[in-house]
Amino acid sequence: MEFRWNAWNLEHATRHGVSPEEAERVVERARRPYPLHRGDGKWLAVGRGAAGEFVQVVYLLDPDGATVYVIHARPLTDAEKRRHRRRSK
Repeated sequence: MEFRWNAWNLEHATRHGVSPEEAERVVERARRPYPLHRGDGKWLAVGRGAAGEFVQVVYLLDPDGATVYVIHARPLTDAEKRRHRRRSK
């Protein structure tokens, strides 16, 4: 899996304090039920970043299915963490 970063997605995806490395980690280590298809070619993965914090990453896949373009990454809210824990059981 390859990640494509440019000035736009670096700024946009990291504005909530999630590093590119953390976003990549979450996508690469996604476990069921993730990734979830969110429509319009967007995928959602939730997992733990390097610091152990739950992170949500929204991304696009190139048509080849091997290149990931992260468009959004942020820590989960407390309510989202509770939903994630219930969903993962």
